[in-house]
Amino acid sequence: MQVRLALLSNAGGSGKTTLAVHLAYLVAKAGFRVALIDLDPQGSVSLFCGLLRPKSNQTIAAVLQDNFQGDWPLVQLWQEHTQNVEACQGEMGLIKTINELVLHERGAYLLGDRLTDYPLPHDLIIFDCPATLGPLPLIALSASTHLIVPIQVEPKSTDGSSKLLEWVYHTCRRLRLKPDPQILGFVPNQYDQRLAIHRNILSQLIPQLEKLKIETFSSIRFSSEFKNASGLGVPLHLYRPNHPACDDFSPIVYKLVELIKSEG
Repeated sequence: MQVRLALLSNAGGSGKTTLAVHLAYLVAKAGFRVALIDLDPQGSVSLFCGLLRPKSNQTIAAVLQDNFQGDWPLVQLWQEHTQNVEACQGEMGLIKTINELVLHERGAYLLGDRLTDYPLPHDLIIFDCPATLGPLPLIALSASTHLIVPIQVEPKSTDGSSKLLEWVYHTCRRLRLKPDPQILGFVPNQYDQRLAIHRNILSQLIPQLEKLKIETFSSIRFSSEFKNASGLGVPLHLYRPNHPACDDFSPIVYKLVELIKSEG
């Protein structure tokens, strides 16, 4: 059984796409096939991966139409460095899809239905979701086996995380998901150890999540090099392979690889 991972956050700027892109690349480099599905109407994956903006029939929006016949519109990423990772792009046409999902009799389950009826061969599927708690994160939640919550180490983001967890638990009950997707953990993003507010927030967040039996992964440090790398459409590991932040993803990648092996 493949691992389907949704990256969820209800706060913008939490680093979802940065995390999605780097996890996709690193798990692919570990020898596993990865599909990165962009559910964000802003199409951030296209920008971060150096892809041209797609036509609407070459996006995840086409997959969610009733006339979909199983031809997933996938494009390869970073072909000079790996053959194991592909992306299904998002774009503004997903705004129309949001309205259609609300009215569709299988709306909440539609993405999972597509993956059941027209399965992808990949070991890991990553859903990069918009920063809302609307229909697109909903279909990702219902299609997922596991969840990760990226969180910016700022008061706004930490306040929103409790609402996100309430939404996850409530939605899983309402949709009667069996089994519920497992929350692998929170990932503190853009962490600057020099800032007292970051240190204080992190020191409070970890014990709060421990009470809920949720892991807090090691922080992804702040670095402007992430923006520089995304501007070139590559992960940091291809832009600055010796940068210290490259190692920050290792605990999450290790966890995902172990999951893939156990599911296989």
